[in-house]
Amino acid sequence: MAYEKIFRSNKYLRDAGYFSAIALIIFAITNLPNKKVEPVETISLENPCPVHLPQGLPTGTAETNDLIVRGEYCLSSNDDTKFADWVAFRLTRETITGSSEQNRYWKADPAIAPSETLEPDDYEGAYQAYGYDRGHLAPLASFRGANWENVNYLSNIVPQKAAFNRGAWKDLEEYERDLVREHGEVFVIVGTAYDDYFVGQLSNADEVANIPDFLWRIISYNGKIEAYIFPQETAAGTDFKLGETTVFEVEQ
Repeated sequence: MAYEKIFRSNKYLRDAGYFSAIALIIFAITNLPNKKVEPVETISLENPCPVHLPQGLPTGTAETNDLIVRGEYCLSSNDDTKFADWVAFRLTRETITGSSEQNRYWKADPAIAPSETLEPDDYEGAYQAYGYDRGHLAPLASFRGANWENVNYLSNIVPQKAAFNRGAWKDLEEYERDLVREHGEVFVIVGTAYDDYFVGQLSNADEVANIPDFLWRIISYNGKIEAYIFPQETAAGTDFKLGETTVFEVEQ
């Protein structure tokens, strides 16, 4: 099932300022229903993303953010940073099961204005010069049974230090899939956070972009909630459990 809706202005979201974009979690994921939520075609302004956020939209993102709703995920893209403030998605056993033959054909998101997002050429030389991978927020390997090509849009990707992306972050994503195999359904919100404004950007990008200093993840399953946050400089070999924290700390 594929559907897509783009909201150019989040007028129904509370504009609480740039750095409050991650102060948004509790309403969206607390007390998630245990029953299976089926995809629906109908999208309302009250909750345009009922599949992935059955309790409603997170609050705190800027009014200028672009809210994009697809069958695989919904995300809030920040015009200033050029990256998503958050990406929310629902995983099931069907979603994560399928062929591992998935390419990494990167694409600019056609739903976002070219001046507000990155293109594939912007990442040219990023690994060689700075050690950055193209790091998925909604993971490619978690959508083998879905329209995984949409997961390769650069709106769902951030520059991520390779040691972190291929280490603790990858291990956390696999743990997340283990939870899906065990419980059948998992809700996830993944996002970015910043220490300072414009502390780093991709040298080949023609847009001014701000690389996140931290990545966070909140996982909800079977009435339980787990929260994690990591700095980009997380070393290779770090146990992902060392990043475990509370929802409150992520909001702070």
